[in-house]
Amino acid sequence: MTSEGNHGDTVQDPLFTEESEEGYRNPTEVKMSQIVLPCHANHCGELSVGQLLKWMDSTACLSAERHAGCSCITASVDDIHFEHTIGVGKVVNIIAKVNRAFTSSMEVGILVTCEDLYTAKQWKVCHAFATFVARRTEAGKVQLKQVIPYTQMEQMEYSLAAERRRMRLIHAEIITDLLSSSTAQLGECREYQDAVPAERTRVESVELVLPPHANHQVSTFGATSNETKLQNTSNLQTPCSFFPLCLGFSRLCNAHPTLRSIDMFHFRGPSHIGDRLVLKAIVNNAFKHSMEVGVCAEAYQGGEPLRHINSAFMTFEVLDSDRKPSTLPRIRPEPVDGKRRYQEAVARKKIRLDRKYIISCKQTEVPLSVPWDPSNQMYLSYNNVSALKLMDTRNNWVLTSEKNKVRLYTLEENHMLCFKVEMHVSVPAEQTFHLLSDLRRRKEWDQHYEECEMINQADEEDTLYRVATPSVSKGGKGKDFILLASRRKPCDSRDPYLIALRSVTLPTHPPTEDYTRGEVLCAGFTIWEESSTVTKITYYNQATPGVLPYISTDIAGLSSSFYSAFSACSHFLETNKDSLAALPPSAL
Repeated sequence: MTSEGNHGDTVQDPLFTEESEEGYRNPTEVKMSQIVLPCHANHCGELSVGQLLKWMDSTACLSAERHAGCSCITASVDDIHFEHTIGVGKVVNIIAKVNRAFTSSMEVGILVTCEDLYTAKQWKVCHAFATFVARRTEAGKVQLKQVIPYTQMEQMEYSLAAERRRMRLIHAEIITDLLSSSTAQLGECREYQDAVPAERTRVESVELVLPPHANHQVSTFGATSNETKLQNTSNLQTPCSFFPLCLGFSRLCNAHPTLRSIDMFHFRGPSHIGDRLVLKAIVNNAFKHSMEVGVCAEAYQGGEPLRHINSAFMTFEVLDSDRKPSTLPRIRPEPVDGKRRYQEAVARKKIRLDRKYIISCKQTEVPLSVPWDPSNQMYLSYNNVSALKLMDTRNNWVLTSEKNKVRLYTLEENHMLCFKVEMHVSVPAEQTFHLLSDLRRRKEWDQHYEECEMINQADEEDTLYRVATPSVSKGGKGKDFILLASRRKPCDSRDPYLIALRSVTLPTHPPTEDYTRGEVLCAGFTIWEESSTVTKITYYNQATPGVLPYISTDIAGLSSSFYSAFSACSHFLETNKDSLAALPPSAL
C-alpha cells in the first residue's frame, strides 16, 4: 500500500458513488466501521493487510448471506490494488453489497475507505470483487434469487458482473496460453550480475489455527465452509501470518516492503481450528521497482497428508524517503522450478500491465486504438463490452428526432457526443444477433460500409475486421478502421444480446496512403427479446472526430439518412430471418 498522504477529502468510486433515490438502501448492503488499534498494526504502525482482508471478507460474507438466506463460502477474489496505507487511530469503513446472483454463486462488490475523525477527511483505500457460493442445504443445492437492480449504478454493476464472471472463469487459461505461446513476448530468463539467489528469500513457518482466527461459522477467517473447495487462508488473515512474506522480501532488498497489489486468486480448500498451517513464501522475480512474492498455504492435522489451501501472488515495492519506488536488486532463479516461477511472474506482470492499461483506466482515458494480440484479447474484449454496457445503462438520453418509430437520441458527456438509434423488428432476437454479428454483411444495408473484410477470428466471440468507408467530401480520401467485434449472448433473461465494436491496431494492417485511418472508441448493438417474434434493437456510437462527419447532419436534424439506414437494416433482417446466413461467422 502507498502512504496516507496526498489523498483527497472525498471518496469517488464507481462502485458506490451515486445519488440514490431518497430513502432507498440496497437490501444486501452491509457496512462495517473499525478503528485501527495497535494490535491490528504491523511494526511500522500501519494496519496489517491480513487484518484488513479479514474485515473485508467478513463484511462481504454477511452481505452474501443476507441475500442468500444461508451460509456462504468465498470462491475467489479479483485483483486488489491498495492505494493508501492506514495508520493506527484511523477509522476503516467497509461497504459490501451483492451486485448480481447467478445460479448458486454471486458477486459481491467491496469498497474500503479510511477516515480521519479529527479532520473529517475520507479517502479510498481499495475496492474488490469477491465471488461467494451458497452452501448446500439438506434439501440440496441452493437456487439463489435474482438481484433486482434499482438505481442506474446498480444496473451498471449488475450488467458488468456477467462480464467479470466470464473473465474469472478463464483467468488461469490466459496465463497458460501466454506461457505456452512463445518466449518472444516474455523474454528469456536473464542472468544479472550481482543478482540475489532466490533461495535466500525462501521462508517457511508453521502456525496453529486457534479460535481467535475463526469466523462466525467456526472456521478460519475466509475459510467459511467445511466443503472441499473454496476459502481463504491465503496466509494473510492474521497479522502474524503475513510475516513470512515480508521477511522473504526484506531479505532481498534489506528494507521494509509495501504491498501494492494482490492478483486474482481462487480458494482450493478450507482450514479449521486445530489445523497446522504451513506457510511457504519466496520471491519469484524482481523487476526494476517491484517484485512478485509467491506464497503457498497448506494445512494438516495429526499424521494426515498436507492439504493445499491456497496460493497467492503479491506485488511489493520499497518506498524511499520521498515515498517513491526504489530500484530493487534482481533475482537469480533456482534451476527448474525457480525458472518456471520466474517466467510465470513475467507473464503475470504483463497481464497486470495489460489490465491496468485497458481496464483500470476510466473509459475516457483509454487510448482509442490499443494494440491487439492474443495475450490481451480478453481485456480488450472486456473493455469493449463494458463500454457498450455503460452506455446502455445511462438514463439521461435526449430524444432528438423520430420517424416511423425509429428514434434518434443524443447525449453530450465528457466533451464527447454519443448517440443511439432505437427500433423494433419482427425477427427473433437470436436471428437478429447472428445477422448483425457478421460485419461483412453490413454493407448490404449501411451505405457507410463500403468494404469489410474479416482479418482474424480470435474465437467464437471475438473477431477482427477491416472496414472501409467512403469519403464525406468530393475528391477526399475514404477512411478505414480496424475493429474488434465482441459478441455476447445473454446470461439470463435480464441480459440482452450484445455486439460491441472498438478500434484496435494490428502490425499486419498499418495505415495506408489510400485511406485515412479512423478510430472508434465505442459502438455496437444491444438486442432485446421482447417476444418470440419481436426484437428491440438499439445501436450506440461515441462520435469521435473520425466518425462525426458521417452523422453530424443527422444530429443537427438536417437529413434523415439515419432513418434510411435503419429502415434498410430492418428490411435486411426481415428478408434474411430464415436464411442460413444467420449463422455466426464461425459456422459459415
